[in-house]
This record gives sequence, structure tokens and C-alpha cells, in this order.
Amino acid sequence: MGTKALTAPPEAPRDCPLCPRLVAYRAAVRAKEPGWFNGAVASFGHDTAELVIVGLAPGVTGANRTGRPFTGDWAGDLLYATLDKFGFSRGTYAADPGDGLKLTGAMITNAVRCVPPENKPVGEEVNTCRPFLQARLAALPKLKVIVCLGKISHDSTLRALGLKPGPHPFGHGARYEVSVNGRPVKLLSSYHCSRYNTNTGRLTAAMFEDIFAAAKEALG
Repeated sequence: MGTKALTAPPEAPRDCPLCPRLVAYRAAVRAKEPGWFNGAVASFGHDTAELVIVGLAPGVTGANRTGRPFTGDWAGDLLYATLDKFGFSRGTYAADPGDGLKLTGAMITNAVRCVPPENKPVGEEVNTCRPFLQARLAALPKLKVIVCLGKISHDSTLRALGLKPGPHPFGHGARYEVSVNGRPVKLLSSYHCSRYNTNTGRLTAAMFEDIFAAAKEALG
């Protein structure tokens, strides 16, 4: 972890005011869908997690609607099915935060905690939200493996750990040794499990499972 002091808690407040564009978008979605969660989405999992998955940001009809990361959209269908296959969850995923699903030894978080227009946060928003990610990683005393979904997640996670992305380029299946609170941690990266990537064949279920097989192996 870098030497800069942490200035944020591990979770952003639900009505986080830090990014004007995201605040305005949340308000616009809330006006149309007042029954949705419409706020900064907290991480899902337990603080004793050995594995943390870092996504990009809540999807407007997924986590922004349900209030749980990767819940309610296609990306979550693939992610939770894969977590179940490798023993990182208990219960049945029903795309609803009330489904009773529990993660075992894992946590899911996002590089950006609020939904961005068109699922595309800008650089300033990623930078502004990074202290929450840095604090989230630092607050996991048993962390051994980080899986980053997509380049933005990969780059922001590296920067949260005080590293530069240049010497650690993103790629599906990329693996690096990093340090969190002075402890060695493996960082694995994958293409994001978005519908776009799976529909175009850029990411297959088998490719995605390979990442979590590697994570499982790294955990011993």
C-alpha cells in the first residue's frame, strides 16, 4: 500500500456528494425510478475475505436498482454462477439482494461506487472514488487475491496500492505480485463480464472460469 494516509472509509455514503455528474445522474434516475436503490453501492461480503473482486461501477438497472454489486444484470449472472462453481458463495443467486445468498471467503466491490451515465465513469470520477477502494483493500486483514474486472478496475486498483499501471499492463489473465499493508497479494485481471464482452466473444465463460480457477489455486 502506498505511503499516502487514508482519507476515506471503506464504504462511500449512500448519497455521496463528491462527483457532480454522478450526483446529477443519480437524481435523474431517482426521479424516474424512485423505488430503486439509486445511491453509492456498498461492497458485498465479509471483512475476513481472502478474495476481493473489483468491478467497474454499478449498472443502472443492476446494482443501482438493487443496491448489491452485480445483482440484477447479465454481468452478475455470469459472476455469481462462477463464484458458486468455485465455492465462493453459499445459497442460490436470484438476482435480488433478498435472495439470502452469502459469499464465502470473498468480497465484491467496485472501483466507482455510483452509477455513471452509459456505464462509463470519467477519469476524475475514478480518481475521486479511489480513496474508498484503497481503504476497502486496507481493511481486509486476510486478503490474499484480488481479481480486477476490466482495465479501469485494474488501473485504479494498482494506483490504490501505490503502483503505476505502465509496468503492470492490463490483459486478460495478467498476474502480478502486489502488497497490501506489507503483505504479499496476488492480483489477477480479467476482461469485464459485461454482456458486450460475452456477446462479442471477447470473453467466454471458460475464459472467465480460468481466472477464478487461478484465484482458487493462489488461495491454496
